[in-house]
Amino acid sequence: MPKILIVGAGQSGLQLALTLREHDYDVTLMSARTPDEIRRGRVMSTQCMFADALKIERDHEINQWEAETVKVEGIGVSIAGPDSARVMDWVARLDAYGQSVDQRVKMAGWLELLEQRGGKVVTHGATTADLDKLTELYDLVVVAAGKGELVQLFDRNPDRSPYERPQRALSLAYVHGLAPRPEHPDYSAVRFNIIPGVGELFIIPAYTLSGNCDILFFEGIPGGPLDCWDDRPSPQEHLDRILALMQQFLPWEYDRAREVELTDARATLSGGYTPMVRHPVGVLPSGGRVLGMADVVVANDPITGQGSNNAAKCAAVYLDRIVKRGEEPFDPEWMEATFEQYWEYAQHVTDWTNAMLQPPPEHVLKILGTAQVNQTVARRLVNGFSDPSDFRHWFMDPGKTEAYLAEVI
Repeated sequence: MPKILIVGAGQSGLQLALTLREHDYDVTLMSARTPDEIRRGRVMSTQCMFADALKIERDHEINQWEAETVKVEGIGVSIAGPDSARVMDWVARLDAYGQSVDQRVKMAGWLELLEQRGGKVVTHGATTADLDKLTELYDLVVVAAGKGELVQLFDRNPDRSPYERPQRALSLAYVHGLAPRPEHPDYSAVRFNIIPGVGELFIIPAYTLSGNCDILFFEGIPGGPLDCWDDRPSPQEHLDRILALMQQFLPWEYDRAREVELTDARATLSGGYTPMVRHPVGVLPSGGRVLGMADVVVANDPITGQGSNNAAKCAAVYLDRIVKRGEEPFDPEWMEATFEQYWEYAQHVTDWTNAMLQPPPEHVLKILGTAQVNQTVARRLVNGFSDPSDFRHWFMDPGKTEAYLAEVI
């Protein structure tokens, strides 16, 4: 049975490792931190996984927190006007619920589960020099660490990467005590608030170390009023600043956030990164080849909430390709073909996400306006978060939009 090394303990790397163990592969995973260090660390991300990605976890029995995690049963959109009043507001139900589990909870638990299922876990922050030696000991090395030195092994693909710098300044806080939205007090929904020319605020129901919570997540257009985190404020100052921005731009959301408190002392995060697609095969100084996956090779802005969903789907494609390969070598041609199979799906997510980073064109504004009065359109839009490849059929092209709306209105 081939020996496989996976570097990186995020959604994709751990999911791939756990699912390979179902087929008795000899799997070693390298993590920069122990489970306890992850739990004691700072929050790493926002995340909301939708039905298709959650089904993958359920099918492989790695959905350890599904029972206690709040269900995301809808998605709502609001647009702020110049006077900070809402000029648009609607919400639609998802066909099947989504969920968001703090990666500190999930990745720590999955590391422990991997060892329970016979995988080997090595706690070590891998370097290029490490991989140069390790490729001789394994039949396949997969790099799933989306940050740090190893990403530099994978060259940017300019044909698939329209941006060369971050498109949003990101800031978030995990909080307890957020009141329900009065429009839907009986169920939880992701709220997507658009401030034209300024940025976006997402409010995501989630599960963290201390139970169910909410994530307040700002995406600010660079140079604007939401791009204000370079001074790295303390956690409480960070939350206070988020609340002040909510009060200024989105008073309807601030009204229900007046009493919130941080879930813990490491529940804030700020930063930004450049959306980028990279070539999937990394070449080491020795000439050895490694395969990149998920955020290593397709890093999208989180404006569409697809990071964890992409990671889960990438790991599922890679698992299938590895198992079907049998005892044949994992050569560079196989690596390229494996990534391209994932890209058949991921390209649609990337196109949609990149489009959402730009001011909405007229046909998208028409979709959003129609969704406010037509639940058929609203439900198709929100359910596209589970499978964004649907958007190419009606959302991305003005002509297809007109044809679709003519059918349903």
